[in-house]
Amino acid sequence: MSDALINGVAGAGGGIIAQLFTYPLQTVNTRQQTDRDPKKEERVGTLELMCSVVRNEGWGRLYGGLTPSLVGTAASQGVYYYFYQVFRNKAEAIALDRRKKGAGDGSVGMFSSLLVAALSGCVNVLLTNPIWVVVTRMQTHRKLSRNNQQAEASNIREAALLADVEPPPYGTWHAIQEVFDEAGVLGFWRGVFPTLIMVSNPSIQFMLYETLLKKLKKRHSSIKNGSTQVTAFKIFLLGAVAKLGATVVTYPLLVVKSRLQAKQGSTGDKRLHYKGTADAIRKMIRYEGFSGFYKGMSTKIMQSVLAAAILFMVKEELVKGVTLLLAKDTIVSKRGKP
Repeated sequence: MSDALINGVAGAGGGIIAQLFTYPLQTVNTRQQTDRDPKKEERVGTLELMCSVVRNEGWGRLYGGLTPSLVGTAASQGVYYYFYQVFRNKAEAIALDRRKKGAGDGSVGMFSSLLVAALSGCVNVLLTNPIWVVVTRMQTHRKLSRNNQQAEASNIREAALLADVEPPPYGTWHAIQEVFDEAGVLGFWRGVFPTLIMVSNPSIQFMLYETLLKKLKKRHSSIKNGSTQVTAFKIFLLGAVAKLGATVVTYPLLVVKSRLQAKQGSTGDKRLHYKGTADAIRKMIRYEGFSGFYKGMSTKIMQSVLAAAILFMVKEELVKGVTLLLAKDTIVSKRGKP
């Protein structure tokens, strides 16, 4: 089994586990990002909004879109880590070739690591963007409570009917149909431009992670007689620090992406409808100010740092485990040969 495949499978597994732990925070954060009411001055905190969702819509809404999100996470992490390892292997081969020619020390530099992560991110975005459009729609869909439905009813008879009828659940197919009816096939690539720019997030994240891990392994090697093994807890901390730095830099683009992928305003208010990336940025600056680009940032930092830390820890442990199993199988098979 190739290193690229091992890293791809391990990345997918780590991503799924991280997603399960942090999904309610992700749902709350997406709702904060897509709040387009320019008149609303009071911002609802993370815990308060979470309690509001549970009270008015039920626990299930905190996990709205979980199924396509898990599919998207597995696909994204698998695709990203697979191509990251493929491009990384090529970069290492080029670095070794340059060393033979007397240029460089044979190691992959910071710029090369950044380029590898960026290329992997672009491939990932283009292949998986439709999944995340559907997930965003499901996370931002608001289920009206029966009291609210009855309050919005036009007459007493309609209110009485609504009291007895449970509205159909908003599922994956409903979100897909909604996106298609709104913008056709191209609607599934809404927000792809800011998302492509946002490949700088994992690029910065992995550059920081690889740099910190390299230094930590070097330190371990000098202290522990050549051993470069790093504990799971230290990997956890490295992942958290790397993701924190990347999130702070790229958060405004994430807000713009979420606004574009969420359902556009159905009212005649042009402030709530975005035609594209430039239009969204212009209207956000005009009607909400620059603070609009940082809505829900504290929630995002909490969610993304925790998710990244879990992902890196699980991924590294899975890679170690699979590599160890393959090594044992190789030894057993060699012993079995006459």
